[in-house]
Amino acid sequence: MTGDASRPTPGVKLTYDDFLLFPDDGKRHELIDGEHYVTPSPNTKHQTISMNLAGHLWNHLQAHPVGRVFTAPLDVVFSRFDVVEPDLLFISKARYEAVLTKANVQGSPDLVVEIGSPGTRRRDETLKQRLYERCGVSEYWVVDPTLDVIKVYRLVEGRYSRVHELMLENADVLTTPLLPGFDLPLRAIFHEPA
Repeated sequence: MTGDASRPTPGVKLTYDDFLLFPDDGKRHELIDGEHYVTPSPNTKHQTISMNLAGHLWNHLQAHPVGRVFTAPLDVVFSRFDVVEPDLLFISKARYEAVLTKANVQGSPDLVVEIGSPGTRRRDETLKQRLYERCGVSEYWVVDPTLDVIKVYRLVEGRYSRVHELMLENADVLTTPLLPGFDLPLRAIFHEPA
């Protein structure tokens, strides 16, 4: 859903300065190529998946301190016209000084995770995927809570290649070369407490 109130006139792009003026209304505000996108607050399944994944990533990083994981809301500023708030992101120790500030991330995280919804699925797999690819995010995970599927994209020679499509029903396990030793069964990600 695009925010009508902030929609620029044709040819006019919003910038990070405009972004800073958006209301603190509990919704996710993002700029992609200067266009304002607004997403309502997430549902409980989305939040459960986000917490499960963040918890397992955080625990892994406590035992293997190769970087840090962050959850939304945290601004990732790629340019004056591109500011997003991924559901989760990982930044390796090697890249802290280059991209991490006290206020936000200025540049590309190593890993970005978007947990989709019917209203964001198209944006996550088109606009955001192209943005993350163009900005050099090494790995991009798209989580589909409706189908219990995770699509893993990796940057190969400057382009994303979908290296895995993992399914809960197949008892698949999520791994990544960014986090050595990280082996997470999808049942742990999609598990909803009774």
